[in-house]
Amino acid sequence: MTGNIFHLVSEADLAWRDDFEAFRVAPADFRHRQHIRLAYIYLVTSDPETAFTRMRAAITSLLVHLGVDPAAKYHETVTRAWILAVHHFMHSDPTPATSADGFIDANPRLLMQDIMLTHYSRENLFSDTARNSFVAPDRMPIPLHA
Repeated sequence: MTGNIFHLVSEADLAWRDDFEAFRVAPADFRHRQHIRLAYIYLVTSDPETAFTRMRAAITSLLVHLGVDPAAKYHETVTRAWILAVHHFMHSDPTPATSADGFIDANPRLLMQDIMLTHYSRENLFSDTARNSFVAPDRMPIPLHA
């Protein structure tokens, strides 16, 4: 197992991350839960800024691999906001997880895809500006942790 002071990832998590980065995970299988899994793995194995950079690179690389223009599909604000949300839940959970699935199962609110709408108005979150660069929440800040 690999981890930080609070949470761990399993060997299966690391293998899945490697498979994802090598395009061996079927795109149809990369749903919301798997986005959260990847964010968690990156956050356990690196600091939040590096996790975000790695998440962006992994998603945009997959899009390029699939022949999809990242500018048409990738969303900067959504990606960064979910990294911040997962990071917040990691610091809020009194019981450190030993795997991504354990963490997600202990924090089912992260599976609510519309949770970002408690922080962002639809107009703000789904704007072209938010797609292309990070836009701060306009409803309620996402808690930050050092």
